[in-house]
Amino acid sequence: MALLSVEEKSFFDQNGYLLVEGAVSASQLTAMRNQFESWVEDSREHQQAYGETIDGRPRFDLESGHSAKQPALRRVNSPVEVSAAYYEAMKDSKVADVVAELIGPNIKYHHSKINSKLPGSHTAVKWHQDFPFTPHSNDDIITALLMVDEVTAENGPLQVVPGSHKGEIYDLWHDGVFTGAVSDEITDYCLDNAVTCTGKAGSVCLMHTRLLHGSSANHSPNPRTLFITVYSAEDAIPCSPNPVPSQYEGLLVKGEASNRIRSVPFDIMMPQLPKKASFFDQQAGGG
Repeated sequence: MALLSVEEKSFFDQNGYLLVEGAVSASQLTAMRNQFESWVEDSREHQQAYGETIDGRPRFDLESGHSAKQPALRRVNSPVEVSAAYYEAMKDSKVADVVAELIGPNIKYHHSKINSKLPGSHTAVKWHQDFPFTPHSNDDIITALLMVDEVTAENGPLQVVPGSHKGEIYDLWHDGVFTGAVSDEITDYCLDNAVTCTGKAGSVCLMHTRLLHGSSANHSPNPRTLFITVYSAEDAIPCSPNPVPSQYEGLLVKGEASNRIRSVPFDIMMPQLPKKASFFDQQAGGG
């Protein structure tokens, strides 16, 4: 039985995003929240980024101003490798099922991370598109932003420009410098046409890889934590290194392996790739 209606699928096709409530069970959501809270407590003992992923970068990233008194854990890289709760939410939840209905039936895992804006956080995400950071042979790629906390208009929600996934891929280089963001002119356009994506904890915002999006700082006393997973169609092949390498990269999450490659002329989809990998982790894959 289909989980998405014809109207919902049409909305995603036309707008490039879709909010789905109840994307994980109550027990899954509780397990995820408890796990993240334990990581926040652990972070009180650290003054700088710590832990290690398979490519040597820190797993736990701290915002400037982090302290034991006021922890500011802003990112967990590839949480599915160290948490059964987040692995289950990635693979065995309604999230994967609805992604499969949009770009499946065969889908695979690319990467994941947690982006959190704890109270007092100053983190904002500049306007950009995800595809330049994770180019594939085709653009059947969805970034699933699972709301571990309730997301409100005040705590730094994702903002998107509906329909922008059908337009061009915008340059992230300005005056010879890779900024990871679109130009000021395009940013102004985004702000004028932005839609804010809010929702209850346990909801997921499904976002097309080409969609223009960004987010502001958290101006509330409440946390805003997103579990962000990037899924691709099984026949979409990565064309650059993974911004968040994982032992599970390429894991078939739903469907069957076809062992096919479907490609679209690359210069049509993506005229220029970013060249500085240090920016990949800062911006790719969500708000």
